[in-house]
Amino acid sequence: MAFTSWRGVVGCIKPTLRPGGLEELIRMLPDGIGVLPLFLNISKGTTDEFKRAVTPYEPLIDQLAEAGCDLIHPEGAPPFMLLGYKGEAEVLERWERAHKIPMFTSGTNHVRALRALKAKTIVGATYFTGPINDVFAKYFKEAGFDVLGMEGLDVAFGDVGQLSSHQVYAFVKQAFLKHRKADAIYLLGSGWRVLDVINLLEQDLGVPVVHPIPARCWEIQLRLSVRQPIEGYGRLLAEMTAG
Repeated sequence: MAFTSWRGVVGCIKPTLRPGGLEELIRMLPDGIGVLPLFLNISKGTTDEFKRAVTPYEPLIDQLAEAGCDLIHPEGAPPFMLLGYKGEAEVLERWERAHKIPMFTSGTNHVRALRALKAKTIVGATYFTGPINDVFAKYFKEAGFDVLGMEGLDVAFGDVGQLSSHQVYAFVKQAFLKHRKADAIYLLGSGWRVLDVINLLEQDLGVPVVHPIPARCWEIQLRLSVRQPIEGYGRLLAEMTAG
């Protein structure tokens, strides 16, 4: 590798060409952690498109492995969750065995984060509607959680980034109030720009919130043996709870 970072380099595979999540992650990560991003071009957000998406990750994983990354993170919850919790684990194990590099997906990251927060009963919020939310709920049930609801906000896949954080706050709050026994809130997807309301949701509703970007930052740190708490994005990252 021609260049590196002194605390380690993570290779990220972004499933879409959507701006936002990558910049937010890079700003959030501690100094000394490098990010090498590659991209797929999932654009429609349909179940059929997600089902076809896993194989195209493989040449990008090969490329990141050849570049000498210390850690590889194939992002995107839906493509892997459609495989099921066990099916996803089998794919991840095969990739790690082939490249001898640790890897984690969005799904395994979210499961690890929820477990670190001692969550057992969760309510989820997504920007998808219809049967795919049942797939997401099944994934977390297979991982051992009691899923009280996986509520979907009706918005076009390409317009998710246009939602205000206040709109998302109101939607998530409404979802939680329908399932008050949940001991954690799970937000699926990096597309909505809501980092500024994570602390507010935790404060108002009294439960921790797992959002993909802080959870990603948290696990990248742990995987690279870094432990630098970061305030402002929820309890998980502020406390750097061990997974």
